[in-house]
Amino acid sequence: MKIIYLECGMGAAGDMLGAALYGLLDYNGKAEFLKRMNALEKYGVKVCAEKAESCGISGTHLAVSVNGIKEDEYIIKHAHRHTHEHGSDHPHKHSVMHGIKHIISELSLPESVKNNAAEIYRLIADAESRAHGCKLNEVHFHEVGSLDAVADVVSVCLLFEMLGAEKIYASPVRTGYGQIKCAHGILPVPAPATAYLLEGIPCFAGGIEGEFCTPTGAALLKYFAADFEQRPPMTILKTGYGIGTRKYEAANCVRAFLGETENNAGDVAELCCNIDDMTSEELAFAAEELFSAGALDVYITPIVMKKGRAAFMLTCMCGADKREELLKLIFKHTTTLGIREYHCVRWKMSRTEYVCKTHFGNVRLKKSEGCGCVREKAEYEDLARLARENNVSIREVQKEIK
Repeated sequence: MKIIYLECGMGAAGDMLGAALYGLLDYNGKAEFLKRMNALEKYGVKVCAEKAESCGISGTHLAVSVNGIKEDEYIIKHAHRHTHEHGSDHPHKHSVMHGIKHIISELSLPESVKNNAAEIYRLIADAESRAHGCKLNEVHFHEVGSLDAVADVVSVCLLFEMLGAEKIYASPVRTGYGQIKCAHGILPVPAPATAYLLEGIPCFAGGIEGEFCTPTGAALLKYFAADFEQRPPMTILKTGYGIGTRKYEAANCVRAFLGETENNAGDVAELCCNIDDMTSEELAFAAEELFSAGALDVYITPIVMKKGRAAFMLTCMCGADKREELLKLIFKHTTTLGIREYHCVRWKMSRTEYVCKTHFGNVRLKKSEGCGCVREKAEYEDLARLARENNVSIREVQKEIK
């Protein structure tokens, strides 16, 4: 199973997490990531991957500029995010749940990336509203700080999508200790919004005074990490270092490991039912709803039931965490009166995706690895699109890839 492990011994901030994940991409993947992220340029936002160093360790810093101005993380990610004046004399403020969500929705990115980014922003806004005693729709961010934060959040969401890990782990998180100065005054570390976001997450103060975990970093970890523990047994394939801007005696970085667990097997449930009184269109709709809800696979098999009746067997494969939800959906969208459940072990190869450039255009390639085998396959939708755009056959596009 392909996994990512995030080492947060020096805390977590959006730019550091993004830079660490960026380091896990290959050359083509890095170029594609920067191209997609810099679609934000129409809002004055530019993302650059810069070489950085901390205590002799070389890594990456994802530098975000807004209208050509780079902002120190302390000012932008803390002071601006804790400024919630509600008067009418601030023309550059806008509501998180409106302005930011609108920006995210307009990005030319997969829907899953945009949905994840919007949900993470909701987590941040909810924590801020709890911390400052205001309603969710009253939370406001300054314009520059907001766009900087959008770039951080969207970067991490896009990187996780591109890396395609099946499970994400993180270490316990260093928060730092002491006090920090922001627009509201002197606040304790972790800041109130960060503390709310870290509820349920193992964390520790550490021996260095200061703020090590930002609200954005805490929200990203809360949303993506399945477990917080010491690094599990894994075969490390690649390591990325996200370097922070502050200097400490210890290396100021988030470290990301891309690897595989020794066991690529997982327990799955197989839910089956026989149906002889639904149309093909109705069955197809039911299958689509099951896929949308997270089924691993759904397929329909022609069978013959009692009295020689032509019928279908609907089979839905799912993880244990989706079992109850999908059982309910099968009963909701089919006419079956009963469902059979079988428990299986599912062996699978790890999967990644990268982009291949041809003179017809870019084609995404899906790479599968495991058990000593490596396979690559071009994304059909890309092949079909380029064939139509260039008035050639799919086979001609495939030849360019080879």
